[in-house]
Amino acid sequence: MASVNYYTPEGLQKLKDELQDLKIRGRAKAAEDLREARDKGDLSENAEYDAAKEAQGLLELKISKLEEVVGNARILDDTNMDVSKVLIMSKVKLKNLKNNMVLDYLLVAEEEANLAAGKISVKSPIGKGLLGKKVGDVAEITVPAGKLQFEILEVSR
Repeated sequence: MASVNYYTPEGLQKLKDELQDLKIRGRAKAAEDLREARDKGDLSENAEYDAAKEAQGLLELKISKLEEVVGNARILDDTNMDVSKVLIMSKVKLKNLKNNMVLDYLLVAEEEANLAAGKISVKSPIGKGLLGKKVGDVAEITVPAGKLQFEILEVSR
């Protein structure tokens, strides 16, 4: 059974747009590639045709998975959420206790994560370690590079 994931309205719309693009332009391109490969002669020895068929299969798999994600997606209503602790869609200001660096993150669903934009997944090691923490708490988080300690300076929506 697929799990429910929560998204911002913008994040869900981005997924729907990608799905629509794959269904329309992606399928049209795959059909054109198959048509071109079929025109090149004997299909039993046509590597280009085999590659086009495989690409079409991968495209359909991607469409299927994206349909499942969109089907199980829910838009997050953060109006009734507790703003005193870190939850999905929380803006968190952290202080790395090892180097005193201050970081700002927004916790989002896995598909919306973008470290360059300051958005981290709630399923990432840091995201998991921050969930449920309050201002003043110290989160000790195990990452591939070792253990890090972050002090929660601020939580907002």
